[in-house]
Amino acid sequence: MLNKLNTREREHLGRVKELPCSVCDQPGPSEAHHYKQHRQYTCIALCESCHRGALMGLHGQRRAWAIHKMEEIDALNVTIQRLMEKA
Repeated sequence: MLNKLNTREREHLGRVKELPCSVCDQPGPSEAHHYKQHRQYTCIALCESCHRGALMGLHGQRRAWAIHKMEEIDALNVTIQRLMEKA
């Protein structure tokens, strides 16, 4: 399925990518991890290590997540909170 983004979705993803990592607080730019595929407004700001890192990342062994005692929903909450603070 092609996922064509509209203007508002692209803008939202751009704002998410400007944020620091929602797990380790590394300054942006971040990657936008989709909590659920094709749901653009439930993206989480993650640094490369916390997102795709083999040891630390969500798509790896999740060690950073364990260290910070976080699950995806917790990181999504941090992302939303930071977006609201910037608004």
